[in-house]
Amino acid sequence: MKAKDTDKLAAIRFLSAAIKQREIKLREGGKEVNDAEVLGVIQKMAKQRRDSIEQYKSGGRTDLADKEEQELKVLLGYLPAQLSKEEVEKVVTDVINEVGATSVKQMGAVMKGVTAKVAGRADNKMVSELVKAALQPQK
Repeated sequence: MKAKDTDKLAAIRFLSAAIKQREIKLREGGKEVNDAEVLGVIQKMAKQRRDSIEQYKSGGRTDLADKEEQELKVLLGYLPAQLSKEEVEKVVTDVINEVGATSVKQMGAVMKGVTAKVAGRADNKMVSELVKAALQPQK
């Protein structure tokens, strides 16, 4: 903050405000904020930044895309190290074997098991695509 890094400062302020909002919402329900809730807030903000970057680039607004990328870098610094695609594929295969899933109809049970195991260390969109691909009948 003393370094006058305005992009980083703005991202941290956004994050702090989002966590406070979540805290207020949970307090209304009589619950407390825990690490999993904070992690969920950070993941949600990172996803929003990724979506914004994609939209800005498709709209030709590289200046705004660059700003969002800087904020995304700051947010990713607060998330646990992300698993590689290969590591997620192994987890998906293990969970499919544990659950005994054989069709796409059982995708919900597999997703529940996989998300519990990866717990914020993988993008849910990627996990969903890998689970769907693994459960598709091979041609």
